[in-house]
Amino acid sequence: MSRTARLLDLIQILRRHRYPIQGRALAEELSISPRTLYRDIKTLQEQGAKIDGEPGVGYILRPGFMLPPLMFSEEEIEALVLGAKWVSKRTDHRLGAAGRNAIAKISAVLPQDLRETLDVPGLLIGPGDFVAAGDTELALIRQAIRKETKLTITYLTLKEQKSVRTIWPLALAFFDRVRVVVAWCELRQAFRHFRTDRILKLSPSNERYPKRRKVLLKEWRQVEGIPAP
Repeated sequence: MSRTARLLDLIQILRRHRYPIQGRALAEELSISPRTLYRDIKTLQEQGAKIDGEPGVGYILRPGFMLPPLMFSEEEIEALVLGAKWVSKRTDHRLGAAGRNAIAKISAVLPQDLRETLDVPGLLIGPGDFVAAGDTELALIRQAIRKETKLTITYLTLKEQKSVRTIWPLALAFFDRVRVVVAWCELRQAFRHFRTDRILKLSPSNERYPKRRKVLLKEWRQVEGIPAP
């Protein structure tokens, strides 16, 4: 393994841990000596990585350190581009534009040989139905999810009845034919799923819901029997 690849692996290992990890464990995972590990950590710190810690205590990588895209492997680039292209074709226009912008930014900083991976891709997104309209509403839903604020919606149920609900939006799921809001419903006092094409009216609010979204998502996964990502 080259030293560059080893430094990249070290950064990735540190990113996986939220709490300090012992140098001995890092060295074992990388199959290097503790002395080599300490040199690698010093090198990364000199390059701007915010690694806190010391021998015998453990090390942790603080947020904010960005690796140059040149250090992406070919498969990592393929994964990023495939995901961005899926977003550009299967979500709303604003997210789609963001996906195309991301691809353009990646392409701008890649060396020529890797840029060909973007110009002549070997992984393609298959055809599918684009879910039209509702871009404004989707933007408001995404904003409420980020800010953890309540939404009031007028919803058309499967029985074709209108129902006014106050919901706590937790996530937005994109399927080929529908988009679904995962939310806590104050009316039903339970988790519910709302198709965005059946939301007739949406009113945003600045009122935060009382629990953190992370906690609610964990509870929703437990109720639905969905394993954590």
